[in-house]
Amino acid sequence: MTTAGPDSPGTDVTANGFFAEPLRDYTVRCLGAPVTLLQAGCLAPLRELGIGELAEGGFDISVTTVDGDLRTVPIAQRAYDIVYCAGLLERVRHVELVLDRLVSALKPGGLLLIRIRDRYSAGALLDRLLPGAAGKALWSRLHPGTPGPFPAVYEKTVSDAGIASYTLMRGLVIAARGTELTLPSQPVRLSSSVRITYAAISRLTRGRFGDNHDELLYVIRRPQDQFARVV
Repeated sequence: MTTAGPDSPGTDVTANGFFAEPLRDYTVRCLGAPVTLLQAGCLAPLRELGIGELAEGGFDISVTTVDGDLRTVPIAQRAYDIVYCAGLLERVRHVELVLDRLVSALKPGGLLLIRIRDRYSAGALLDRLLPGAAGKALWSRLHPGTPGPFPAVYEKTVSDAGIASYTLMRGLVIAARGTELTLPSQPVRLSSSVRITYAAISRLTRGRFGDNHDELLYVIRRPQDQFARVV
Protein backbone atom coordinates (compact mmCIF):
# COMPACT_ATOMS: atom_id res chain seq x y z
CA MET A 1 0.00 0.00 0.00
CA THR A 2 1.41 3.37 -1.03
CA THR A 3 0.39 6.95 -0.41
CA ALA A 4 0.89 9.79 -2.87
CA GLY A 5 -0.45 13.13 -3.98
CA PRO A 6 -2.90 13.91 -6.76
CA ASP A 7 -0.38 13.26 -9.53
CA SER A 8 -0.19 9.54 -8.76
CA PRO A 9 0.20 7.17 -11.73
CA GLY A 10 -2.74 6.83 -14.04
CA THR A 11 -3.40 6.89 -17.75
CA ASP A 12 -3.37 9.98 -19.92
CA VAL A 13 -7.16 10.27 -19.83
CA THR A 14 -8.86 13.52 -18.93
CA ALA A 15 -11.35 14.11 -16.13
CA ASN A 16 -14.63 12.25 -16.54
CA GLY A 17 -17.58 14.28 -15.32
CA PHE A 18 -19.44 11.14 -14.21
CA PHE A 19 -16.89 10.62 -11.43
CA ALA A 20 -15.31 14.07 -11.17
CA GLU A 21 -18.53 15.94 -10.37
CA PRO A 22 -19.66 13.84 -7.36
CA LEU A 23 -16.08 13.83 -6.09
CA ARG A 24 -15.95 17.60 -6.33
CA ASP A 25 -19.34 17.95 -4.61
CA TYR A 26 -18.16 15.70 -1.78
CA THR A 27 -14.91 17.63 -1.42
CA VAL A 28 -16.70 20.97 -1.31
CA ARG A 29 -19.05 19.67 1.40
CA CYS A 30 -16.04 18.79 3.55
CA LEU A 31 -15.50 22.56 4.03
CA GLY A 32 -11.73 22.55 3.78
CA ALA A 33 -11.09 19.30 5.65
CA PRO A 34 -8.65 16.86 3.97
CA VAL A 35 -10.26 14.23 1.75
CA THR A 36 -8.79 10.72 1.75
CA LEU A 37 -9.07 8.51 -1.33
CA LEU A 38 -8.23 4.83 -1.71
CA GLN A 39 -7.31 3.68 -5.22
CA ALA A 40 -7.93 -0.08 -5.57
CA GLY A 41 -5.64 -1.49 -8.26
CA CYS A 42 -2.61 0.24 -9.68
CA LEU A 43 -3.96 0.51 -13.25
CA ALA A 44 -7.12 2.49 -12.47
CA PRO A 45 -7.20 5.69 -14.59
CA LEU A 46 -6.95 8.01 -11.60
CA ARG A 47 -6.85 11.20 -13.66
CA GLU A 48 -10.48 10.71 -14.71
CA LEU A 49 -11.47 11.77 -11.19
CA GLY A 50 -10.24 15.33 -11.75
CA ILE A 51 -8.11 15.29 -8.61
CA GLY A 52 -5.45 17.49 -10.18
CA GLU A 53 -7.99 20.22 -10.87
CA LEU A 54 -9.25 20.05 -7.29
CA ALA A 55 -5.71 20.30 -5.95
CA GLU A 56 -5.08 23.36 -8.13
CA GLY A 57 -8.22 24.86 -6.58
CA GLY A 58 -6.72 24.53 -3.11
CA PHE A 59 -8.45 21.34 -1.96
CA ASP A 60 -6.43 18.83 0.07
CA ILE A 61 -6.81 15.28 -1.30
CA SER A 62 -4.50 12.44 -0.29
CA VAL A 63 -4.40 9.27 -2.41
CA THR A 64 -3.48 5.81 -1.15
CA THR A 65 -3.06 2.94 -3.63
CA VAL A 66 -3.66 -0.65 -2.60
CA ASP A 67 -2.75 -3.53 -4.92
CA GLY A 68 -2.27 -7.26 -4.71
CA ASP A 69 -4.79 -9.80 -3.43
CA LEU A 70 -7.55 -7.53 -2.14
CA ARG A 71 -9.17 -10.45 -0.33
CA THR A 72 -6.32 -10.48 2.19
CA VAL A 73 -4.18 -7.34 1.87
CA PRO A 74 -4.52 -5.07 4.96
CA ILE A 75 -7.01 -2.22 4.43
CA ALA A 76 -7.95 0.18 7.22
CA GLN A 77 -11.67 0.20 8.03
CA ARG A 78 -13.76 3.39 7.92
CA ALA A 79 -10.65 5.33 6.97
CA TYR A 80 -11.43 6.78 3.52
CA ASP A 81 -13.88 9.31 2.14
CA ILE A 82 -13.65 7.89 -1.40
CA VAL A 83 -12.79 4.42 -2.71
CA TYR A 84 -12.09 4.20 -6.45
CA CYS A 85 -12.01 0.80 -8.17
CA ALA A 86 -11.60 0.54 -11.96
CA GLY A 87 -10.56 -2.25 -14.32
CA LEU A 88 -10.20 -4.70 -11.44
CA LEU A 89 -13.36 -6.58 -10.46
CA GLU A 90 -13.73 -8.34 -13.82
CA ARG A 91 -10.24 -9.80 -13.30
CA VAL A 92 -10.60 -11.29 -9.81
CA ARG A 93 -12.47 -14.07 -8.06
CA HIS A 94 -14.68 -13.66 -4.99
CA VAL A 95 -15.85 -10.24 -6.16
CA GLU A 96 -18.34 -9.78 -3.34
CA LEU A 97 -15.64 -10.38 -0.75
CA VAL A 98 -13.42 -7.78 -2.42
CA LEU A 99 -16.32 -5.32 -2.53
CA ASP A 100 -17.09 -5.97 1.14
CA ARG A 101 -13.52 -5.03 2.04
CA LEU A 102 -13.65 -1.87 -0.09
CA VAL A 103 -16.98 -0.83 1.44
CA SER A 104 -15.60 -1.44 4.93
CA ALA A 105 -12.79 0.99 4.12
CA LEU A 106 -15.31 3.80 3.58
CA LYS A 107 -16.34 6.28 6.22
CA PRO A 108 -20.14 6.53 6.72
CA GLY A 109 -21.42 8.77 3.93
CA GLY A 110 -18.39 7.99 1.76
CA LEU A 111 -18.46 7.18 -1.95
CA LEU A 112 -17.47 4.01 -3.80
CA LEU A 113 -16.63 4.76 -7.44
CA ILE A 114 -16.66 1.67 -9.66
CA ARG A 115 -15.75 1.13 -13.31
CA ILE A 116 -16.19 -2.47 -14.50
CA ARG A 117 -16.39 -4.23 -17.82
CA ASP A 118 -19.92 -5.57 -18.12
CA ARG A 119 -20.01 -9.38 -18.10
CA TYR A 120 -22.90 -9.24 -20.55
CA SER A 121 -21.24 -7.01 -23.14
CA ALA A 122 -19.92 -8.26 -26.47
CA GLY A 123 -16.46 -7.05 -25.51
CA ALA A 124 -16.44 -9.12 -22.33
CA LEU A 125 -17.57 -12.25 -24.16
CA LEU A 126 -14.84 -11.77 -26.75
CA ASP A 127 -12.33 -11.29 -23.94
CA ARG A 128 -13.35 -14.62 -22.41
CA LEU A 129 -13.38 -16.55 -25.68
CA LEU A 130 -10.15 -15.37 -27.30
CA PRO A 131 -7.26 -17.87 -27.01
CA GLY A 132 -4.35 -16.66 -24.88
CA ALA A 133 -2.01 -15.77 -27.74
CA ALA A 134 -4.73 -13.93 -29.67
CA GLY A 135 -5.79 -12.03 -26.56
CA LYS A 136 -2.21 -10.92 -25.88
CA ALA A 137 -1.73 -9.80 -29.47
CA LEU A 138 -4.98 -7.81 -29.46
CA TRP A 139 -4.17 -6.18 -26.12
CA SER A 140 -0.68 -5.15 -27.20
CA ARG A 141 -2.07 -3.50 -30.35
CA LEU A 142 -4.95 -1.69 -28.65
CA HIS A 143 -3.13 -0.83 -25.40
CA PRO A 144 0.54 -0.39 -26.28
CA GLY A 145 2.82 -0.01 -23.28
CA THR A 146 0.09 -0.96 -20.78
CA PRO A 147 0.57 -4.11 -18.67
CA GLY A 148 -1.84 -6.90 -19.55
CA PRO A 149 -3.94 -8.68 -20.52
CA PHE A 150 -5.13 -9.96 -17.17
CA PRO A 151 -7.31 -13.01 -16.40
CA ALA A 152 -10.80 -12.80 -17.88
CA VAL A 153 -12.84 -14.00 -14.87
CA TYR A 154 -16.11 -12.03 -15.08
CA GLU A 155 -18.08 -13.41 -12.16
CA LYS A 156 -21.85 -12.83 -12.24
CA THR A 157 -21.56 -9.91 -9.82
CA VAL A 158 -19.66 -8.03 -12.56
CA SER A 159 -22.88 -6.96 -14.29
CA ASP A 160 -25.66 -4.45 -13.85
CA ALA A 161 -27.92 -6.98 -12.13
CA GLY A 162 -25.02 -8.21 -10.00
CA ILE A 163 -24.09 -4.76 -8.71
CA ALA A 164 -27.75 -3.89 -8.11
CA SER A 165 -28.21 -7.06 -6.06
CA TYR A 166 -25.02 -6.49 -4.10
CA THR A 167 -25.87 -2.91 -3.14
CA LEU A 168 -29.41 -3.91 -2.15
CA MET A 169 -28.17 -6.70 0.12
CA ARG A 170 -25.57 -4.44 1.75
CA GLY A 171 -27.86 -1.46 2.27
CA LEU A 172 -25.86 0.75 -0.10
CA VAL A 173 -27.26 3.46 -2.37
CA ILE A 174 -26.51 3.72 -6.09
CA ALA A 175 -26.33 7.49 -6.55
CA ALA A 176 -25.49 7.36 -10.27
CA ARG A 177 -25.09 4.73 -12.99
CA GLY A 178 -23.63 5.09 -16.47
CA THR A 179 -22.26 3.14 -19.42
CA GLU A 180 -19.38 3.69 -21.81
CA LEU A 181 -17.95 2.12 -24.95
CA THR A 182 -14.23 2.41 -24.32
CA LEU A 183 -12.61 0.72 -27.32
CA PRO A 184 -9.57 2.81 -28.40
CA SER A 185 -9.83 4.54 -31.78
CA GLN A 186 -6.29 3.57 -32.76
CA PRO A 187 -5.09 1.71 -34.74
CA VAL A 188 -8.03 2.59 -36.96
CA ARG A 189 -8.28 -0.63 -38.98
CA LEU A 190 -8.00 -2.91 -35.96
CA SER A 191 -10.40 -0.82 -33.90
CA SER A 192 -12.93 -0.95 -36.74
CA SER A 193 -12.55 -4.72 -37.00
CA VAL A 194 -13.15 -5.15 -33.28
CA ARG A 195 -16.26 -2.99 -33.44
CA ILE A 196 -17.57 -5.12 -36.30
CA THR A 197 -16.86 -8.22 -34.23
CA TYR A 198 -18.77 -6.74 -31.29
CA ALA A 199 -21.76 -6.09 -33.57
CA ALA A 200 -21.63 -9.65 -34.90
CA ILE A 201 -21.54 -11.06 -31.36
CA SER A 202 -24.55 -8.95 -30.43
CA ARG A 203 -26.51 -10.21 -33.45
CA LEU A 204 -25.52 -13.86 -32.94
CA THR A 205 -26.52 -13.75 -29.27
CA ARG A 206 -29.73 -11.85 -30.08
CA GLY A 207 -28.63 -8.92 -27.97
CA ARG A 208 -27.82 -10.88 -24.83
CA PHE A 209 -24.24 -9.64 -25.16
CA GLY A 210 -24.75 -6.10 -26.44
CA ASP A 211 -22.36 -3.89 -28.39
CA ASN A 212 -23.65 -0.45 -27.30
CA HIS A 213 -21.34 -0.37 -24.27
CA ASP A 214 -18.59 -2.42 -22.66
CA GLU A 215 -18.17 -0.73 -19.27
CA LEU A 216 -20.49 0.09 -16.39
CA LEU A 217 -19.87 3.08 -14.13
CA TYR A 218 -21.28 3.54 -10.63
CA VAL A 219 -21.24 6.11 -7.86
CA ILE A 220 -22.32 4.22 -4.73
CA ARG A 221 -22.84 5.83 -1.33
CA ARG A 222 -22.36 4.23 2.06
CA PRO A 223 -25.21 5.55 4.23
CA GLN A 224 -24.58 7.68 7.30
CA ASP A 225 -27.16 5.70 9.26
CA GLN A 226 -25.24 3.51 11.69
CA PHE A 227 -28.12 1.00 11.70
CA ALA A 228 -28.05 0.49 7.90
CA ARG A 229 -27.11 -3.00 6.68
CA VAL A 230 -23.58 -2.20 5.63
CA VAL A 231 -20.52 -4.40 6.11
